[in-house]
Amino acid sequence: MSKMAKIDDSKFTFLFGKKNYIFMALGVVVILIGFFLMMGADANTRPDGTFDPNYWNDGIFSWRRIRLAPFIVLLGFAIEVYAIMLNPDKTKSE
Repeated sequence: MSKMAKIDDSKFTFLFGKKNYIFMALGVVVILIGFFLMMGADANTRPDGTFDPNYWNDGIFSWRRIRLAPFIVLLGFAIEVYAIMLNPDKTKSE
């Protein structure tokens, strides 16, 4: 018989609480929304969807793709940091 300790599976707990996982899921959704807002036609795509190396699409510099989408992605990462730092054991009375 070896002297190794038995692992008791009945005392298994998650590292984070339910509230942490909810905020983590919310952060992932916000990050995905930001990446979807960045999507669009590239610089050489005409409005009808055909590629033309002689055409320049100014839509790549739109406010949505350059300012809004990166802000939304950074907001999602901030939510993720908050979800990791959130103490699930903290009560409201403390």
